[in-house]
Amino acid sequence: MEYKNHMKLEFDSKSQNEAFARVVVASFAAQLDPTLEEIADIKTAVSEAVTNSIIHGYEDRMGVVKLTCQITNNVLEIVVEDEGKGIDDINRAMEPLFTSKPELERSGMGFTVMETFMDEINVYSEPGKGTSIRMVKKFKSLVAE
Repeated sequence: MEYKNHMKLEFDSKSQNEAFARVVVASFAAQLDPTLEEIADIKTAVSEAVTNSIIHGYEDRMGVVKLTCQITNNVLEIVVEDEGKGIDDINRAMEPLFTSKPELERSGMGFTVMETFMDEINVYSEPGKGTSIRMVKKFKSLVAE
């Protein structure tokens, strides 16, 4: 029997909300009986995606970050979206150490961190329209309904 669960959250692109997003996703993922390491991985990846939306997507203006999570059996899918400035060159942006904000002492490792801690990552973006980051994490345990 297939197990499904879904949640959606929207919040202002304020840096204070990054920690909130991490905790919400970790709480939602808890139903999959993850290890502490898996929870830490999820929180780190979500933190990077949300921070990218706030710092790079909206830069110096306020916007809304959308966070959607879905569980299907033992797979967690997380989508972080913004309607910010978008990414001109996704491949370049995903290169380790590349940063468009060196003045902020950004390491340029956000996408690399997401790729390291998640099983799958897809980035969709259109300049002037925003960015969507889809991350997938597969768990060993199956959810009991």
